[in-house]
Formats: sequence, C-alpha cells, structure tokens
Amino acid sequence: MTASKSGCALLAALAGVSAFVPHGLTKTAQQQVKGGFGHEHTSAASSRPMRMSLDDVSESRGGFLKDSALGLAVGAVAVGASTGAPPAAEAATVSAWEQIQLPVASVLYDIAFDPEHPDHGLVVGAQGTFLETFDGGYKWSVRTFGNLDEEEEINYRFQKVSMYNDEIFIIGKPPILLHSKDAGKTWERVPLSPKLPGEPSNIVALGGAKAEMTTSSGAIYYTKNAGMNWSAQVKETVDATLNRISSSGVSGASYFTGSIIGTTRAEDGSYLAVSSRGNFYLTWSPGQDFWIPHNRGTSRRIQNMGFVRGRAAEGLWMTLNGGAMQMSKTLPEGTNDPVFSETAIKSGGYGIIDVAWKNDNEAWAVGGGGSLWYSTDGGETFKFSSGATNIGANLYDVKFFGGDKGFAIGSDGVLLKYIPDQL
Repeated sequence: MTASKSGCALLAALAGVSAFVPHGLTKTAQQQVKGGFGHEHTSAASSRPMRMSLDDVSESRGGFLKDSALGLAVGAVAVGASTGAPPAAEAATVSAWEQIQLPVASVLYDIAFDPEHPDHGLVVGAQGTFLETFDGGYKWSVRTFGNLDEEEEINYRFQKVSMYNDEIFIIGKPPILLHSKDAGKTWERVPLSPKLPGEPSNIVALGGAKAEMTTSSGAIYYTKNAGMNWSAQVKETVDATLNRISSSGVSGASYFTGSIIGTTRAEDGSYLAVSSRGNFYLTWSPGQDFWIPHNRGTSRRIQNMGFVRGRAAEGLWMTLNGGAMQMSKTLPEGTNDPVFSETAIKSGGYGIIDVAWKNDNEAWAVGGGGSLWYSTDGGETFKFSSGATNIGANLYDVKFFGGDKGFAIGSDGVLLKYIPDQL
C-alpha cells in the first residue's frame, strides 16, 4: 500500500494548521477557530451535487487518454534505471501477475476496493482517469463525472481513492475532494478552503460519513459528517514543529520550508511521512499533539516508507535511492530513532517504490521498469520475479485486499492482477 505520493508546495505564510478556515464561516466564527486546534471547523458552504455518468466514456475520450498519456511519469518519485533488466543471477521463473487491459494509458495513482462489497473497485489517475469494476478487477470501465465537463475533468490528477461500505472519497490536483454515499451513483464536491495548509495528500474512508484527510504540510483532519466539519488532530504544521525544535538533531529539519510526501496510515490510525527531500521522516500516533521527526540513518535519500504488514506495532520498511531496502522491527520510542537493517534484495539499481504484504509471510515490492520482487519469509529476503519484465512501465503502487486479491499499478495505464498459487 502506499503510496503514490505527492510532494506538494508548502504554504509558507501559514504558521500552523489552525490557519485552516473552511468556506462560509462568519468573521466571528473565524476568530473562534483562529487561535487553537481543538475546535471543530464548520464549512457552511453547500456541496454541489454531481451526477456521475454510468455509461462508458466515448471512444474519442478513451482514445485521447490512451494516446496522450504515453511517456508521462511521476516527477516526485525517482525510479532508478528505466531500461535493461535485473542481474541474470536474480532471474527467476516466478510469474504471479497478469496484465489487465485498460482503455486508458495514463499514469495510475491509486486503486481501492470496498471491504464490505469486495467486487466493487475503483482506479484513479492522471488526466481525469476514473475506472470502475464490479467483478473484482477483471473488467474495468471508464467513468466520468456529469457535473465536470470533459475539458475540466481531464485537467485533474486524481491521486487517492478510499472506499468503505458504499462510501467513497477521492482527492486530486488541482485541489479537489469528491464524496459519494451511494457507491458512486451520485457525487458531491466538498468545498476546500483556500486557507487549507498545504494540499490534500491522503484520504481514508472510515465508514458512516467518517474520514481522515492529511495535507502536504502535515495537517491531519477528521470528519464525522462527510467533510462538512473537520477537526484538527495535530496542533501545528510540520514546518512550524521543525522550526520550533530546530535543535532536535534531525538532519535537514532546521529552517525546513519543504513539504512531506508518502503519507501512510496504519491500521491503528498512526501515520508515517517522508520529507520531500528524502532526508528525514516523521511519525505520529493518535493522541499526540505534534509530528515527531527522525533521522534516516543513512546517506542515501529515502524513496518511500511504510508500516510492515500495514501495522504500526510490527515496525517500518524504507526504500532508498539506488535500489536499497531497509527494515526496522520496532517503532520509534518518542524521539529515539529505531535501528534499521539492510534487506537482502538484488535490485540491479532499479528504484524500489512500494512494498506490500499479502499475508504474514508473503510480500511484494515494485519499482522502475516493471520490476517485481517477492519474499516468502516475511520480508527478510526478496527475489526477482519475471511477472512484468515484458511491460517496461514503472510500477508505483502495490496493494492487497485480503485473501488472494492483489494489484500493482503504474505508468502507461498498466494494471497487474495477482495470480495465486504461483510461488
């Protein structure tokens, strides 16, 4: 799971998350929320209903998406070598993935399935890409939003989608938040304040109109009414925290003016994020007032990070420039940094972009040039898989949704589906 992952520009003029004042507040109400983070922020602006067309997009639109997206890459992620193959010594016959043909060729950023209705899934991506399946991921159809005209919709880069019991949230760039409470039959556009610190970077549907949203400045918000009210979970943005504790000893944290990327949520609500320069990372647990920065412990730039098996209690994984991977079996204790150890993986210099666990023992990593690696010992060692060597596209995200349901997505409209019993 991971994340694709945006490095959004920080709003330098905002000192803290409390500067977020949603649309529609009166001057008095703005004064009430200006001073602190414990207040519930109210958005009085009405949501604009959006009817989604359930018909496939016209052939011309699909053709345009497919033709115009070739060669598009995610600028925020370095993927290492883009041609060639991993070392011959790593070559293997393992092929546990099949490519699902899609009617688009744009960069795919995220995929989600409804845990309560597991055959219903969505894929989002660049150039307004929005795909839907009702058969568990074998057949996908292009969808569109009726209230976004074709020229407007194609300018959006939908980056994250989350589903739970027929409720769906989607965020994208330029900043947009979409919500559906009826499995995508109808949609509303939830207002986002121009004073929001940073841009939306992640969204997690929690069911019953509840959700959590993070921003590129480190804000964490919680809603229990589908985005009409948001309550801040941290007291200040990441830059404010780092500049306040500039003597913390964290390399790159002093006078920080960047943003955070790769914001990942664990099952227990803990968060993990990486600085946009890849020189340090941050952790946050429910109940804490601030993000806690940590040294990376290596001279290499952090490419991505996540929780082992998606659980905060099981430690962290980290991928680094040059195709290296490290793991820690413990979480940071306060400001103490955990000890990471090298993971045995011969990447051939390919950037490793994402890692996900199918179960306690089987794990998969994806990266540049269609590279796939697998582990059968819980992530201690990884071997190369030939499952996507004939594709060539960069793979940005790999996810498992329980049982044998797994997918990897990437550039050029590439969607791979996991085939069980191939290891």
